[in-house]
Amino acid sequence: MQMQLADNTKIIQSPLNYTGGKFKLLPQLLPLFPTDIDCFVDLFCGGCNVGINIKSNKVIYNDLNRHLLYLYNTFKNLDKAITFELVFKIIDDYKLSLVSQNGYDYYGCESSKGVGDYNREHFLKLRDDFNHNKNEDYYYYLMLYVIIVYAFNNQIRFNANGEYNLPVGKRDFNSKMQMKLSDFIDRIQSQDCKFTCQDFRELDIEILHSNDFVYVDPPYLITCASYNEQEGWTEKDEKDLLVFLEKINEKGIRFALSNVLRSKGKENNILIDWLQKNKDKFVIHSLNFNYSNSNYHTKDKTSNSEEVLITNY
Repeated sequence: MQMQLADNTKIIQSPLNYTGGKFKLLPQLLPLFPTDIDCFVDLFCGGCNVGINIKSNKVIYNDLNRHLLYLYNTFKNLDKAITFELVFKIIDDYKLSLVSQNGYDYYGCESSKGVGDYNREHFLKLRDDFNHNKNEDYYYYLMLYVIIVYAFNNQIRFNANGEYNLPVGKRDFNSKMQMKLSDFIDRIQSQDCKFTCQDFRELDIEILHSNDFVYVDPPYLITCASYNEQEGWTEKDEKDLLVFLEKINEKGIRFALSNVLRSKGKENNILIDWLQKNKDKFVIHSLNFNYSNSNYHTKDKTSNSEEVLITNY
């Protein structure tokens, strides 16, 4: 999918399929953002779909997943030709499929069923080698990228021991994935950006100024995304985040918060009550989108989420 803004700027998509990613919402989100941003803080950067498409002088990507940030750092600092050379080398070394070069018949597979059956054994070997590799260099993080490409739904999940634990997926490093990675590397290498790994409560807001902008896309309290399993985002986190946003507002720093007020019969009463209490301070922008297609396990495809962007300007 290729999208453009009104000024013909190409909106590019993250090379990672990150749960809750905002790529499809960007044509609605970006016009609501300020046009005079010095430093853009992507507080829960995830797949970087927002930060990579922002127009600002500087970008700070922050996330608690350090593997994610080191992977982006690899894309930022390693020569693009070398990145692709190493990615293809890993694919070749582990005898993973590359349908874009060889076709499905070469692997004894059909397009409708994908290449999971062929790749499973090779994928598990790569995953095991990665999980036992203690040398966290550029090659290590490109191993992680290849694993993500060949994993179920191209997603990222680590267990409590810090091991990547998703099973093999149906697809491989196809031409669309190659293009997304190429565009992403070009864009991130052109940005003045840095990567930080800290809890939002630890962010030093004293370094921020009125011409900076904080975008906040936290785990959604009332949804059941993989990042919100096992108390990954609690009511305390939600309340602390709202207090944090009040502090930002008091300092005259602009922010925008993505969230859902209602979803599949549930209500985020903490957020709704907070908005009612601060109705003179913040603006609620309703967005036309739902995540009903983001997980095929979801049985109820009819209950749309009430997605909003909340701003203090």
